[in-house]
Amino acid sequence: MQVVSASAIRSVLALVWLVCASTVPAAASLYDPAGSETVAAPHVVGTSRETMLYGRRVRSYLVHLPPCYDGQHKLPLVIMLHGGAADARATEKITGLSVKADSAGFIVVYPNGLGRFGRFIRTWNAGDCCGYARRHHIDDISFLKELIASMKQHYSVDSSKVYIAGFSNGAMLAYQAADSLVDQVAAIAVVSGSMTGREGKLARPLPVIIFHGTADRNVPYGGGGGKLAKWGYAVNRKPVSYAVGFWVDLNGCLKVPETVERGDVVIQKYTGGKDGASVVLYTMKGAGHIWPGGGRTWIGGDQPVNEVPATDLIWDFFSSYSRTDAAN
Repeated sequence: MQVVSASAIRSVLALVWLVCASTVPAAASLYDPAGSETVAAPHVVGTSRETMLYGRRVRSYLVHLPPCYDGQHKLPLVIMLHGGAADARATEKITGLSVKADSAGFIVVYPNGLGRFGRFIRTWNAGDCCGYARRHHIDDISFLKELIASMKQHYSVDSSKVYIAGFSNGAMLAYQAADSLVDQVAAIAVVSGSMTGREGKLARPLPVIIFHGTADRNVPYGGGGGKLAKWGYAVNRKPVSYAVGFWVDLNGCLKVPETVERGDVVIQKYTGGKDGASVVLYTMKGAGHIWPGGGRTWIGGDQPVNEVPATDLIWDFFSSYSRTDAAN
């Protein structure tokens, strides 16, 4: 009897996945940054899956087009980054962002991170976190840059109104990507995310809205590695106060915020920033690792806080900002 080694089995499985993943559906687009081959996707209202070949890997993402999309009028674009071990499809459901897009009239793209064989326990490389993407030094920031370029090439996107939102590991990537993408992004939204403390100063102000629960055990409000650190998922360790201070200083906002308390929710708005850039923090007392106003992030996840409709608040914040230097 012939004995097949575990390494051989893994190689065969990897080859099978690559062959399957490299077969792009008819409704998808294959975007080659070098321009050698580009297949445009049909403009289908609703959500469709697309892929691009980037960094010798097939990267997948969902594109949601609202009913008002006609390919002629340019619409805002929101890039929504999922949390660690999640994916684009689950995040579309949890956040309800596509429903909001339909009523408000913007495009959403939900990119997928990478995991084992490309698809299992997907994560982003966001500094100190997380998992497969960090261990394999995946350049997710460059991937996002190419994704924006692809969306502008294939869809009618308003270049002055491109935004990034993220949850958990995706929120960390939103923080990290801001430096490289500040010339393309008008604002970012961060839900249950954190910073490394090694971020550089951006070339210009960038409006930021932040949501975080004080009882978050995965990405602690007060900083630290979080409960998943023992399994190799140590998160970016800086507390929420560090992130707020970083962006208030960068944007040149007033140091004393306008503060409103509504039950267990504290809202702090730092205004007076350069070019009108502000920093807004929603602190939810006793809340865990959640997308406020959305669904549970997994079946055993923390209970969301319905008093804070994060998706609506994020779009209200985003729609207040656009880049005046963008060329459409």
